[in-house]
Amino acid sequence: MSEQWLFFSQRWSDQLLLGLQILLILLVAYVLQRLVVRGFSRLGSRYPLPPELLLPLRAGIRWLIIGGALIMVLERVGVSATIIWTAFSGFVAVAAVAFFAMWSVLSNLLCAVLIMTTGPFRLGDLVELVESFDKPIVKGRVIDINLLYTTLEEVSEGGTGAIVQVPNSLFFQKVLRRWRGTDIQTPNHSSHG
Repeated sequence: MSEQWLFFSQRWSDQLLLGLQILLILLVAYVLQRLVVRGFSRLGSRYPLPPELLLPLRAGIRWLIIGGALIMVLERVGVSATIIWTAFSGFVAVAAVAFFAMWSVLSNLLCAVLIMTTGPFRLGDLVELVESFDKPIVKGRVIDINLLYTTLEEVSEGGTGAIVQVPNSLFFQKVLRRWRGTDIQTPNHSSHG
């Protein structure tokens, strides 16, 4: 009976010690975080530093403190820091690959929102994308604008031509010529009289 009691009390005291260590880690992290916030507040009031500099710096240091405390707590519980670092770096690598894979789609979505809100052209306008002032890429009448593409109906000397889907991001990367209105056939054939 005494061996069981000794084993139980040893186990209970180990758990209590672990809980106190975790509590101490969290308390030190909290106090350190408060000291950093107070230090940056004093620095901002003493020197004319812009808040745009202090806020991200303060938040970054705060997250470093929280992350360090979390790693220390997980180590106390028995999770290896190597495993944590491997999992974190694997997650970051996968997120980076996914971000780069989705970049063109996200870029086109953002540009669609910009096209719809800023209105560089509208349905029915005649637009021309040019590489430089002497190298046209595509020219046509805008017949549709969606989240990924702007659809143009090519305008040629013989009338209308093929349907072309231009990625929305291209309108912000190239020079854009625009003629408003639906009654313009082609800008090259204006009458001189």
